[in-house]
Amino acid sequence: MGNLWIIGQAAGGDAAPSSIGSSAVGENQGPVESGTKQDGAVADPNAPSGLFGPGGFLGNPLLLLGLMLLVFYFILFRGPRKKQQQHKQMVQSLEKNDRIRTIGGIIGTVVDVKDDEITLKIDESNNTKMKIVASAVGRNLTKDKK
Repeated sequence: MGNLWIIGQAAGGDAAPSSIGSSAVGENQGPVESGTKQDGAVADPNAPSGLFGPGGFLGNPLLLLGLMLLVFYFILFRGPRKKQQQHKQMVQSLEKNDRIRTIGGIIGTVVDVKDDEITLKIDESNNTKMKIVASAVGRNLTKDKK
């Protein structure tokens, strides 16, 4: 026996037209038409389909791209810039007799600070001094102990 289809429309003169739904009746149901659910009800095309679906919040590709760019900004630019500012502040706060460690591992005492040049005394017995650039300062050991 073939499928029997029932098509109906709500009657009402002044009422807004409703959508026409159809569903198969019988034991041997065939494939479900697109736009219908398994129970035969018509799916609402404007219904939100979750967070990432076409009607969802993140379904808009431009919004998703903007969100990704914002995350990349915080990961790639903001972190290193913050660390660079902390290093600059640490170098500006260096004073005479501060013990520092360079990024190369040399430990010495600050003798003089001029613009971008720092003079270190690295050996007390021989009075050995070394000039380094300010960007070579790794840590201020005097401030870290306090």
